[in-house]
Amino acid sequence: MPRSVNAVASRARRKKILNRTKGAFLSRANVWTVAKNSWEKGQQYAYRDRRAKKRNFRALWIQRINAGVRQYDMSYSEFMGKLAKKGIELNRKALADLAMNNPEAFEAVVNAVK
Repeated sequence: MPRSVNAVASRARRKKILNRTKGAFLSRANVWTVAKNSWEKGQQYAYRDRRAKKRNFRALWIQRINAGVRQYDMSYSEFMGKLAKKGIELNRKALADLAMNNPEAFEAVVNAVK
């Protein structure tokens, strides 16, 4: 009995990847093996960087809070420790936003902690 190949499914599978690599440069867009490899690698980067993005933003918020509290002769770690002790539940994102865009409100938080 001859081997059954199902070219329809194979072509559909390849077309799906080639459609996803549209806009890529040269063979990355139209050579099947190169396109498949570059698309898969791109998916790995996307997965990794969705997690890295969270780390990067947290680091940015910490830097902004630190810069904000330094004006009031305090370090970041000291500030966060006192914040927890006082029971003020503002997250780093909110604190960084206050430090950047609303210095008066941030000063009020710092004074409440001191």
